[in-house]
Amino acid sequence: MITRTSSLFLRTLREDPADAEVPSHRLLVRAGYVRRVAPGGYSWLPLGLRVLRRIENIVRDEMNAIGAQEIQFPALLPKEPYEATGRWTEYGDALFRLKDRKGADYLLGPTHEELFTLTVKGEYSSYRDYPVTLYQIQTKYRDEARPRAGILRGREFVMKDSYSFDLDDEGLERSYQAHRAAYTKLFDRLGLEYVVVKATSGAMGGSASEEFLAVAETGEDTYVRSTESGYAANVEAVVTPAPPAQPVEGRPEAQVHHTPNTPTIETLVNFLNAAGLGREFTAADTLKNVMLKTRQPGAKEWELVCVALPGDREVDMKRLEASLEPAEVELLEEADFKENPFLVKGYIGPKALQDNGVRYLADPRIAPGTAWVTGADKADHHVVDLLAGRDFTPDATIEAAEVREGDASPDGQGTLVAARGIEIGHIFQLGRKYADAFELDALGPDSKPIRITMGSYGVGVSRLVGVLAEQNHDELGIIWPREVSPFDVHIVIAGKDDAVRAGAEKIAAELDTAGLEIILDDRKATPGVKFADAELVGVPTILVVGRGLANGVVEVKDRRTGEREEIAVDAVVEHLVKLVRS
Repeated sequence: MITRTSSLFLRTLREDPADAEVPSHRLLVRAGYVRRVAPGGYSWLPLGLRVLRRIENIVRDEMNAIGAQEIQFPALLPKEPYEATGRWTEYGDALFRLKDRKGADYLLGPTHEELFTLTVKGEYSSYRDYPVTLYQIQTKYRDEARPRAGILRGREFVMKDSYSFDLDDEGLERSYQAHRAAYTKLFDRLGLEYVVVKATSGAMGGSASEEFLAVAETGEDTYVRSTESGYAANVEAVVTPAPPAQPVEGRPEAQVHHTPNTPTIETLVNFLNAAGLGREFTAADTLKNVMLKTRQPGAKEWELVCVALPGDREVDMKRLEASLEPAEVELLEEADFKENPFLVKGYIGPKALQDNGVRYLADPRIAPGTAWVTGADKADHHVVDLLAGRDFTPDATIEAAEVREGDASPDGQGTLVAARGIEIGHIFQLGRKYADAFELDALGPDSKPIRITMGSYGVGVSRLVGVLAEQNHDELGIIWPREVSPFDVHIVIAGKDDAVRAGAEKIAAELDTAGLEIILDDRKATPGVKFADAELVGVPTILVVGRGLANGVVEVKDRRTGEREEIAVDAVVEHLVKLVRS
């Protein structure tokens, strides 16, 4: 097929959009692939839709190859299935909710576990029907608080979600591994640089969970990997190695000290080291008590919570929110401290908190027998040698402290190094959460019911367009991998001569006959404008038909390497066909 630029619905831009934060957003808008409609909502123009459809087809190839079957659900869904699983409230403000003219509640689907489960329940009843894997490529909706980075984080997006249904956990493991292998093939075909990391399950539920992250400095996700093993995890899923418990017998008693004007860790450490206590103190010896309030989905009241962590660590809000999900989490404000006078800012300790029924959650490093300096619940006073397990006992542990480069790897091998990435795929072993909610059973060979176990597997299809642009661009524009490029060859007519135009048309027609998809820049624009647009649009092979035609040659340019090669006109069609199909 030949697409002529003169009639293509396309306008490229010379200036970056004002709201563009990352290269992919800037270039996809400038090159005419997408246009912003509203915060988090984008229109797909002809070039963008061609890339999106090519990615969808690659996703279908790999899903079909493992025996998954494609179906399609509506995006507009009734409330009742999501209420049955608790996700109507668990999703909180991220869920788009609406009412029809009769007052019935609906939502725009963020994911479709409930519908897949109910559909299988309605169609299958015998153990002979299983296993089965179903998938869809569908538009999803999430009311992101801060949509950003163009199509990388929007409120409306295209996603492939598949679900496996098995009779037992061994079958689930096989389905999980089949999807893991399929994702590896999929992302390899797309030429992506990516890592597979341990992850949390979030509102999806379930147990085993891994993310596929495209490596990108602009990514929202931070992941870590070990320097000496294959360990890799999203920071939200990192489990802090706890130190061994220490005996408390014979240890010094906790003592309260007058520590004037020491409301911060830094001022406290400086005071202690000048107080002649016979030892050197660091921030890591102090116990920081961070006050929060949480609210469960659907609840009206907030609950006070304290997170305790070593004073040399900061709270990582993403890790904290993941640990407390689905609850809302906020730091206390001044009004909250006034309502709770037992909270002495800068001098909070575990005693007053636990005396007043405040849930006290501690970092795993605060192990039994570890000694701490922390607030004494009185202005200008701290307690030294407060022992965990003797003088206070946390209600539970929590993963909320920042993960740093150089921390010990949770598998005991090496230390951690950090990098950033963009989530492109996520696989979960859901187990029986949804099967239990809807009583999804199969009648076994002994006529007894077998509760089905499920897996859930997602790929951000529209996000992949942005990720590919993020990993494949230079200062001039996008450089598409050949498998997803909107066209195979971009022909630039570099001259006003009728013979040049006729020569370009002839080559385009022959390439079309050979089965290649061609974009032909037949506009009456200057060569400079055409070259700039060709670089910006990013088709991997550019064919320039210009003055060299009089000498029987044309120029083939590799968009990625910048290499140029003169090819005889009579040989260029064969050359390009071989290049594209190799």
